[in-house]
Amino acid sequence: MGLDTLGRMGWLTAMRGTARSGLSIERRRLEPAVALRGATGLALVVGVSLVTLGPTAAVSSAFGAFQAAIATFQRSWRPRPVLALASGASLAISTFLGYLVGAHSPFFLALLALWTFVAGLAWAVGPTAGIIASSNVAIMLVTVTLPTSIAAAAGHAAMIAVGGVVQAALVVLVPIRRWGAQRDALADALAAVADYARRLRHDPRAPFDPEPLMTARLAAAVTPREARRRPAELRGSRGVAERIRPVLASLADPALGVPEEGPERDRVRELLGAAASVLDAAARAIRHGQAVRVPPPAEAALRTPDTGAILTGPALRAATRLTALLGDVMETAEGTGGGSAEPLLRPTLPRLVPLALAAMRRELGRRDSPVFRHAVRVCAVAAVGYLLGKALPLGHAYWAPMAAVMVMRPDFSQTYSRAVARFGGTLVGVALATAIVQLTHPGPGLSAALAVLCAFLMYLLMRTGYAAASACVSAYVVFLLGTGGLQWTQTAPDRVLLTLLGGLLAMAAYALYPAWETPRLRTRLADWLAACGRYAAAVTDRYADPAGSAEEVRRALLDTRAARVAWQEALDRATHEPVRHRGLSRAAAEGAGEAVGHLGRIAMLMEAHVPERGAPPVPAAAEFAGALRRATERGAKAVRERRVPEWGEVARALAAWDAGAGPDRSDRVVRKGAGLLLRCLDDLSDALAPAAPPMAVTDSGPPSRRESA
Repeated sequence: MGLDTLGRMGWLTAMRGTARSGLSIERRRLEPAVALRGATGLALVVGVSLVTLGPTAAVSSAFGAFQAAIATFQRSWRPRPVLALASGASLAISTFLGYLVGAHSPFFLALLALWTFVAGLAWAVGPTAGIIASSNVAIMLVTVTLPTSIAAAAGHAAMIAVGGVVQAALVVLVPIRRWGAQRDALADALAAVADYARRLRHDPRAPFDPEPLMTARLAAAVTPREARRRPAELRGSRGVAERIRPVLASLADPALGVPEEGPERDRVRELLGAAASVLDAAARAIRHGQAVRVPPPAEAALRTPDTGAILTGPALRAATRLTALLGDVMETAEGTGGGSAEPLLRPTLPRLVPLALAAMRRELGRRDSPVFRHAVRVCAVAAVGYLLGKALPLGHAYWAPMAAVMVMRPDFSQTYSRAVARFGGTLVGVALATAIVQLTHPGPGLSAALAVLCAFLMYLLMRTGYAAASACVSAYVVFLLGTGGLQWTQTAPDRVLLTLLGGLLAMAAYALYPAWETPRLRTRLADWLAACGRYAAAVTDRYADPAGSAEEVRRALLDTRAARVAWQEALDRATHEPVRHRGLSRAAAEGAGEAVGHLGRIAMLMEAHVPERGAPPVPAAAEFAGALRRATERGAKAVRERRVPEWGEVARALAAWDAGAGPDRSDRVVRKGAGLLLRCLDDLSDALAPAAPPMAVTDSGPPSRRESA
C-alpha cells in the first residue's frame, strides 16, 4: 500500500489492510539462545515457587519472570538487567496496590482508570516505557485475583519482584553477545552507507535513508559506567560514517562534482566501489568482533596516484577527504583510533524519572496530541471493559480490559492490526491448549512445564508477528492458570469471547476518539521545511566564516533528520487511515516531500565542501544565509496555514550576491549551491500550489527567479 492511497481510503479498505497486516508472519532472524535464557529464568522461578510455596505463588512469580523477560526483548539501548528489574518492580507495585482496593469495585475501577491513563501517557517517554507500562496494567488485572489477604498480596508482589531479579541475574551471569545490539546498529549504519556508495555508481542522485545512522546514534549513547566498559571499536566509527555520507554524495553528484560521463566519472565510480568494499569490511568486523579485512582491489583503488591527475577542484577535494575518512573507519573498526571523542551520555534510570515525568506533563497540556488521546482512550476502554466483563455472565471480568490494553497503541493501524491479531492468536492458542489439556489432563507440574514451553516459543517468535506471539501467550496463560488449579473450562471459552469484546472496544474507541495523522501532514511538512532551512543556512554561514564552529551545523543536521523521519512516519500512517486528506493531496504530498528532500540534499552537498579554517570568507554567503533562514521560517508558517510560500527575499539576496561579487574561485561551490537551494524552494511552492486556495501567497516581494540558479 503506497502513497497513491493517501486521502481516498475508506473504512472497509483500511480494515482489510490492517487485518492483513496483523495476521501476517514476518521472516526475522530468530534468537534461540536469548529465548532459552528467558525461558530458563521463568522455569527456575516457577519450579522453586511450586515446590516451596505452592501453585498459587508459582503463578504470580511466573507472571513477574515472564514480563521481566519480555522487557529485555524490547528495542531499548539500556542494559537488559535494568529493564528486567524495572519491569519486575513496577509490576509488583501495581499488583499490590491493585489488591488493596481489589475487593472494592469502585475503588479498583478508579485505580484501574488512573493506572491505564498513566500507562497511556508513558508513550511520551518512548515505545519501551509505553509497552512495559501497558503490559504491567494488563498483567495486574490477572494477578490481583490470586491473593487472599494483604499479607498474601505482599508475598505475591515480592515473588513478582523476585521474578524480575532472577531474569536480571541471568542476563548478567549468562551474557549472550555482549554489546550485540550496539554492534548490530553500528554495523547496519556502515552497511547502509556502503550500499549508498554502491548505488551512487549508477544513480548519482540516489536517495539515502538516514534511519540506520539515527539508530546507531541512539545505540551509541551510554551511561558513564557503560562508557568505561564499551569496546574500543564501538567508539568512533559512527561519527566517521556520518561524515563520509555527504562526501560520497558530493563526489558523485554532477551538480558539484564531475560530468556524468567520461574518465572523471569512471574514476569516481571506481572510488565509490572501493569505499563500499571498505565500509562493508568494517561492518563485518564490528558485527562479529573480528579484524578488518579489506579486499586488495579496493585498497589498490584508494591508493593509486592517478586520482590527482584525473580529478580536479571540488571532486579532487572530495576524493582526498574520502580516502582519509575511510582510513579512519578502518582504524576505529580495529579499535586503534577514534576513541578520544566525548561519548554521548544518556541519563541513568534514577535521573530518567524526572525527565519522564516532565515529558508526560507536557502531553497533558497538548489535548490534541496522539499520546494524550491514547491515554484517554485506553483509560475509558479499560474501565468500560471491566464493567462489561463484570456484568456479563461469563466470569473472569479482567479478560476484556486486559485484551484491550494489550492491543491499543497511539496510532490507528497498530491498534486495529493488533486487535485482529490478538483475537486470531487467541483462538489458535486456546484451541491448542484446550486440546492438549483434554488429551493429557496435566497436573500442576506438567502444566507449569507446558507454560514454560509456550513462553519459550513466545520469546522465540515474538518479533515475527503479533498473531504468533498472541497464540503463545494465550496457551501460556491457560497452562499457567491450570498450574494454580483453574481448569480450562473456567478460562478458555470466556477468554475467547471477552478477548473479542476487548478488541472491539479498542477499535470502537479509536473510531470515536481518533488521533488521525492525515490532518497533521502539513504540520510535519512545515517542521521538516523549517529544519532543512536552518541546516542550509548554517552550512552557508560556514562559507562566510570558515573559522566558525561546526556545532550549529551538526545540531541543524540532526534536527533535519528527526523532522524527515517524523514526516515519513506520518505519511506512512496516513496511507492506512480511512479519512480524506485535509489540504494536502497525494500529488501535493509527493511533490512537496521530494522538494524538501532535495533542499536538504543540496545543503548536505554544500557541507561536504565547507572550507577549512583560514580559507578566504565569502561575505555574500552570510546575507544569503540570513534571508534563507527567515524565508523558510515564514514558509513553514505558510504551509501550516495552507498558503503557498513565496521566496522573494531569497531571490533578492541571490541577485544582490551576483551584483556585488565578481567571479571568485572561493565561492564557486557555495554560489552554485545557493542557486540550487532556491530552485528547490520554487519546486516546493509549485507542488503546494494546487493544494492551496487561489491567491494564497505569503510574500509581497517579487517572485523568485529560477534562472538565477
